[in-house]
Amino acid sequence: MTLARRSGRRLGLLVSGVLLLSGCGAPAAERAATTSGAPTPTAARSFAPGAPGVGDPYFPSYGNGGYDVAHYTVKVRYDPATDRLAGTTTLRGTATTNLSAFNLDLAGLTVRSVTVDGAKARHARTGDELVVTPAVGLTSGNGFVAEIRYDGEPAALKNDVLGEGGWLHTSDGAIALGQPESASTWFPVNDHPSDKAAYDFEITVPKQLTAVSNGVPTGRTVRGGWATWTWSEGAPMASYLATVVIGKFRVTTGEHKGRPVFSAVSTKVAAGAPDRSVARTIEVADYLESVFGPYPFDAYGGVVVADDRVRYALETQTRPVYSAGFFRQGENTGVVAHELAHQWYGDSVSLAKWQDIWLNEGLATYAEWLWAEHTGSSTVQRTFDQTYTTAPGQVWRTPPGKPGVSNLFGRSVYERGGMTVHALRVAVGDTDFFSILRSWAAERKNGNATTADFVALAERVSGKKLGKVFDSWLYGTERPARPKPL
Repeated sequence: MTLARRSGRRLGLLVSGVLLLSGCGAPAAERAATTSGAPTPTAARSFAPGAPGVGDPYFPSYGNGGYDVAHYTVKVRYDPATDRLAGTTTLRGTATTNLSAFNLDLAGLTVRSVTVDGAKARHARTGDELVVTPAVGLTSGNGFVAEIRYDGEPAALKNDVLGEGGWLHTSDGAIALGQPESASTWFPVNDHPSDKAAYDFEITVPKQLTAVSNGVPTGRTVRGGWATWTWSEGAPMASYLATVVIGKFRVTTGEHKGRPVFSAVSTKVAAGAPDRSVARTIEVADYLESVFGPYPFDAYGGVVVADDRVRYALETQTRPVYSAGFFRQGENTGVVAHELAHQWYGDSVSLAKWQDIWLNEGLATYAEWLWAEHTGSSTVQRTFDQTYTTAPGQVWRTPPGKPGVSNLFGRSVYERGGMTVHALRVAVGDTDFFSILRSWAAERKNGNATTADFVALAERVSGKKLGKVFDSWLYGTERPARPKPL
């Protein structure tokens, strides 16, 4: 993510389960055999509901426990004239514990029906939690398919600290966007980055509108007054990176290295700097590829939106979304470099917990510095020196490795995060530093990771003990001394 004003907060298949008594507990046959003293071929199974959150230290209620999703198919029909959405989401997952019930995150919308493996399942709502109780328990290690039909007027989620994120009705369509959560405002989901999945989207809108989403564009079909746009993201994706932007756009398409390029700029934005900036996506991506290693996904692009509620850019996978405000002063490829760097660091290598967001933002900020040096506008060292000298006291008092919820998108995470990356470079030297960046992207591709994982890799590649470097730059509450080679 890039903030328009970094000093402020963002406003911007078969289931081999068994019949249960009273919905949970040991199977009837096994219970009878156990109580009669007869031997049982397998130990009696105990089934219980999955946890209503993954236990993230910053957001304990985000996501859900007891299963892992491999793939979502999200089909929605949206009419901007009435602000009504109707959807069917099908998810393929695997139980990671014996489940009598499991939760999905879904905000505001009305659930009409739920099936699990084709059988009707009971469902109930507790706030933004959808509780699904299958007809039979889900056995740990076994796959299952759940289908949820729902409708209603989607709305953004409000967070007292971080602002709002999710579905925003606009004058010509809608924008579904936000961090750290947004997906649950338009489809049922395990809404935490630790459960990444592949996605297929089918988005039906009035035929005069465009519906842009993640991944490879796979078609557009028209029936009556409606057009269905289809998109496929085959690489694992964190749920907050899923997006759909509906409206009227200037669309450009092409191909690069055998991958489709699809970009869109809102017609509410005057042609010029936004179009030129997004048109340089391939140039920027190719440069970053020379530094970080192979581009990790099957498509490229970008979307520029014009809505005062979106005052940030977000690294939505394969196709970042930018506020038009980034281009008011002219062409801006720095923000493009930031969001494209996230395709490696944040999207392909994703957070395991939100506390470690500096791994996303510090590396993406450093990519901006590298891009500025590549284009001749500044050197990395000059940018570091200026940032080190001018950063206000709050940056030094807030440790980017443990910023707290209220500073999750604060300047320390970005600026001190970027300075941490440079301190590592100075400590280990350029050869090992760039090897660390490439190894991080390659070894953790399509996965999740923590700060401890990054430190361990840096020490392994460099052969140096780096605990003091990371402790002072990530966790100290005073300005560290200028970095020196180890």
